[in-house]
Amino acid sequence: MNKLRAFTLLVVMTVSSLCQAKWYTDSQGIMGTNIHTEVWADNDDVGKQAVNAVMDEMQRINQLMSPYIESSELSQINRQAAKQPVKISAEMFELLSLSLGLSAETDGAFDITFASVGYLYDYRQGTKPDQQTIDGLKDAINYRHIRLDPVQQTVHFAHPKVKIDLGGIAKGHAVDNALAILRTMGIQHALVTAGGDTGLIGDRRGRPWKVGVRDPRDKEKQAVILPLTNVAMSTSGDYERYFEADGQRYHHILSPFSGQSSYEVQSVTIVGPRSTLNDGLSTAVFVLGVQKGIDLINRTRGYDAIIVDNQRKLHYSNAFSAVD
Repeated sequence: MNKLRAFTLLVVMTVSSLCQAKWYTDSQGIMGTNIHTEVWADNDDVGKQAVNAVMDEMQRINQLMSPYIESSELSQINRQAAKQPVKISAEMFELLSLSLGLSAETDGAFDITFASVGYLYDYRQGTKPDQQTIDGLKDAINYRHIRLDPVQQTVHFAHPKVKIDLGGIAKGHAVDNALAILRTMGIQHALVTAGGDTGLIGDRRGRPWKVGVRDPRDKEKQAVILPLTNVAMSTSGDYERYFEADGQRYHHILSPFSGQSSYEVQSVTIVGPRSTLNDGLSTAVFVLGVQKGIDLINRTRGYDAIIVDNQRKLHYSNAFSAVD
């Protein structure tokens, strides 16, 4: 009889827990984009703590890595590193090291020193540097100017006009961090999106998550919808920050080789296990263009790409082509 009562109590408690479990969501404007999260949790306490933890982490990364916040660690680096080595946090050192590794792997297509020219573009005001100014600063765009000292944990710029921007990798880093925090809380089903970067934990309660690749020229339409589980996806597009002048679209994905917007493609989507790398690779492939970009992804194990070129044609890396 005691065993029966115990079993009945367990069933009642389990059913009660399932009745309380639900999706908890939140959306906020952080890091210059829309941050959105969906978390499945057993109760209000865990659910609210989880979504708050995601937003707190996004705010922390923004305060650390925004080039628009004067007190951020990134802004301090840009003010001082050309003059002398600057002691930086372990987190910043690791992300800069990863960025330099990506630069080497992509033959400079991904290069955080693009900001040496990029900071002169104002997409809200619709202004850009003239060609003479760009030509005078192009020598500063070279990831090899960034000198990291792992013993002293410092960064130094070997060119007086170097500036860096982590916009091509920081949001992916923030998504990875947020997912890690959710996992430590025991969350088994979640989505975290920061602009074009999305990370997933598990599935959507028995079904895959459906994540869209938007049409670069129509925000109401999807070019592709992907069923995904326990993976990450990042999209870089020429529609995120741009202005048009003289019949030309000037967008924020600048080629480190020219200091100007890249035009061979309209968007690049990377699917892989780590948002940070997805983020950096999508930028690199955008700059490289269709053929070189696909070649890069085909030799990068565990990562796949979908490219929308400037004629709006879709291109797929090997794994997606096989599925298609």
